[in-house]
Amino acid sequence: MIDTILIADLHLSAERPATVELFLKFLQEKVSRCQRLYILGDLFDVWLGDDDKSPPIPDIIKGLSDASSKGCQLFFIRGNRDFLIGEEFSRETGCALLHDTAVTNISGEATLLMHGDLLVTDDTGYQRDRVYLRSSDFSNEFLGKSLSERRAIATSLRQKSSETKSELSDSTMDVVDTTVEELMRKHNCWQLIHGHTHIQGEHDLRMDGRPGKRYVLGEWTEHQGPYLLDRGNGLEYGTFR
Repeated sequence: MIDTILIADLHLSAERPATVELFLKFLQEKVSRCQRLYILGDLFDVWLGDDDKSPPIPDIIKGLSDASSKGCQLFFIRGNRDFLIGEEFSRETGCALLHDTAVTNISGEATLLMHGDLLVTDDTGYQRDRVYLRSSDFSNEFLGKSLSERRAIATSLRQKSSETKSELSDSTMDVVDTTVEELMRKHNCWQLIHGHTHIQGEHDLRMDGRPGKRYVLGEWTEHQGPYLLDRGNGLEYGTFR
C-alpha cells in the first residue's frame, strides 16, 4: 500500500469538468490504495461556503467521503481560493482540517506543510488583504449573505486579483527565501512541502549547516494531475492521467 500522497492547486469548478473527472478517477484508482492524502489548498477554484451544493461539489464530497470510508486518512490545508471551507465540509468528507502551517512525519522527516501563500511576502498587497479576508469579521459578514450575493462578490474579488497579478513581476509572486527559512526554523523542520505558486520543483536548502529540501506541488489540468508520493523511503513526483 502507498503511504502518503500530497496534492494542491486543482482549482475544481463547473467550468473545468475534465479536471473534476480526473480528480474523481484519482480518488478511486490511486487514493483508495493510500494511507494518507494531504490536500494543500485550492482544491476548489472558489468556495462560497459549506452550504453551497452546486455541481460539481456534491460529486467531489462523495468522492472524498468514499476514499475516507475505505481507510485513507484525509487532511486539508485551506488555500487562498477555498479558505472558507468549514466544519460541515470536514464532517461530510472525512477531511481533517489543519492550520495554515502543519508539521507531520513524511518519509521519516519532520515536515512543514503549507498552502504556500504565506511565503509570498514580497506581495505586500496580497498579504494585507489576506489578513482581512481570513478575519472572523469578513467571514461572518460574507457567509451571512445569500449565495447569489456571495457569488457576485467572489467574481468581483477574482477580477480584481487578476488585474493586480498582471501588474506584478513573477518574482513578486514567488516565495521569498528568507521567509521560507524563517518558518522552517520556527517549526524546527528541514523539509517543506507547499503549493500555490504552481511551479513544481525540488529545491535544495542549507540552513544552520544542515541540508534541507523544499518541494513545490504543481497545478492540475484537464489532462494531468501532479502529486508527490512518499512510500516511506523518500519523496518522488508522479503524474496521474
